[in-house]
Amino acid sequence: MLVSVPNRGVGIYCVLMAHQQMFDDDDPVLERIRTLALALPGAQEKVSHGRPAFFTSKVFAYFSGSLKVGGDWVQHPQSILVKLDADESKALLNQERCWVPGYLGTSGWVGIDIDETSEWDELAELLETSYRETATPALIAELDSRQR
Repeated sequence: MLVSVPNRGVGIYCVLMAHQQMFDDDDPVLERIRTLALALPGAQEKVSHGRPAFFTSKVFAYFSGSLKVGGDWVQHPQSILVKLDADESKALLNQERCWVPGYLGTSGWVGIDIDETSEWDELAELLETSYRETATPALIAELDSRQR
């Protein structure tokens, strides 16, 4: 798609490219993550860079991710990416199932592989922790009032 961007009377053109969808809409793991994420106050879903992203005013989780290994991108199709504080990130990254995602890792995001051994209560807690890192004070207050 070619788009004109006005710049003081001079037309600047750029090409906008849609990202390829990098997930299966019928994935039961995605459905469980979606249910957990969208249960949080004000949470919505959008597709960002080809992957499901869960957000309020800012993204608090992505479904699936990738990291660069030896110059190649390695996909983690059944995983979540969450934003955590430094101490929690460090503790999780000691686990084999956790990894530093490309691009987002430098900002405190952690990738967590999901499989049949995953503990869904723990994943729900990690989604909530990430949500609390990004949500507005009003949404956090609403979440806290639900938990009383």
